[in-house]
Amino acid sequence: MKTLKIFAILFIAAITTAKAQFTKAELQVSGLTCSMCSNATEKSLKKLTFIDGIKADLDHNLFVITFKKGADVNLDQISQRVQAAGFAVNSLKATFDFNNTEVSNNYHFNYNGNTYHFLNVGDKTLNGPVAVTLLDKNFVPAATYKKYAAQPIACYKTGKMGNTRIYHVTI
Repeated sequence: MKTLKIFAILFIAAITTAKAQFTKAELQVSGLTCSMCSNATEKSLKKLTFIDGIKADLDHNLFVITFKKGADVNLDQISQRVQAAGFAVNSLKATFDFNNTEVSNNYHFNYNGNTYHFLNVGDKTLNGPVAVTLLDKNFVPAATYKKYAAQPIACYKTGKMGNTRIYHVTI
């Protein structure tokens, strides 16, 4: 129990608040076979109040989503809306606008009440728009999820540490 408390204190101390904000996301959806599937997905996504615009690329099953400035973006809701349309997220790359943020492997930062945990990242300073790829369940194919779930990262399988949502990302 004492070890768990020490780990929790170290975890909280290691989390920083980055000066970053969402600007857009590239969402690749699997299972789309026709324009009606794409339209159903787009229509479902448009129900989210933080989405400003969506551009669909049917050749690559890709949606470029722009967010309303200052809106609280919820990435889980994007995945849920895709599933509600009858499809699955194959990949989601969220673009953050960083301001001289130093990151490294296992670096954590808070944004909008969520924690983002960098995996497989070398020491870098991020400045300007940078796309980060989500690695969590419901944002990657099952094989990719299985690969990361095999790593000894306690919060990966649940996506939570206590009551805090933790997204696992890479560059």
